[in-house]
Parts: sequence; C-alpha cells; structure tokens
Amino acid sequence: MSQVRYLQTYRENKVQTADPGTILLLLYQGAIDFLKKAISAVEKEDVVEKGMCILKAHAIISELQATLKMDIGGEMATNLQDLYSYILDQIMIGNHKNDPALLESVISLLSTVKEGFEGAIQAEKGQGQAIGAAP
Repeated sequence: MSQVRYLQTYRENKVQTADPGTILLLLYQGAIDFLKKAISAVEKEDVVEKGMCILKAHAIISELQATLKMDIGGEMATNLQDLYSYILDQIMIGNHKNDPALLESVISLLSTVKEGFEGAIQAEKGQGQAIGAAP
C-alpha cells in the first residue's frame, strides 16, 4: 500500500474513532485550512482552486450551522447560529470581491471560537477524569 493510501486510511480512522468534541475541532480546523488555501489561491489568481476551497469551507460552516440543537443549546446555539450566518456571508463576499482581508477576518473568528471550544473540551475532560478518579 502506498504512503498516500496509508495517510488516507489514518485520517479516516482518526475521524471515525474520534469523540464529538474532537470532530468539532477538526471541522473548525478544516474550515480554517480551506480558507487559508483560498487566500493563497487569490494571491496566485487561481480561480478554480479558490472556488473549490471556498466551497469546502462554506460547506463545513453550513453543516455546523445545520447541526445546531436550538432546543437544547439555548442562547449559545442562537449566538452560534448568528455567528455562522455572518461567517457564511463574509466568506461569500470575500470570494466575490477576491478580498483576502475578509477571509482573514473569518479565519480569526473561527480560530477564536475553536480556541473557546478547545478550552471547554479540555475542562470537560478534566472534570470527567476528576470524577472517575479514585479517592
């Protein structure tokens, strides 16, 4: 099996065996990475690559928005829904205007939200370990 196939298999296994928090962080990182690639494509004037990366980032954010549990999430879910709508708008405007600055601002927003979830996930894991620890 080639190295590319091994890497692909590893990535698939990583996602399939990951907990929901890890998957959420992987999705945020994926959107960030695609937006960075889109910025690079804008600078290279590679319209096809830019379009593919924009579509992938947009699809990730759309999926995050679609899977919000509004009945459970309360104010946080509402705030995330509003933020995702804003991010989707900014991605499309940045794409239309070929404006890397708009895409950079989206990356900044996504990075901040990702860091917040990383902290919450770590805190939750820490609590779980403390609860399950022997006295």
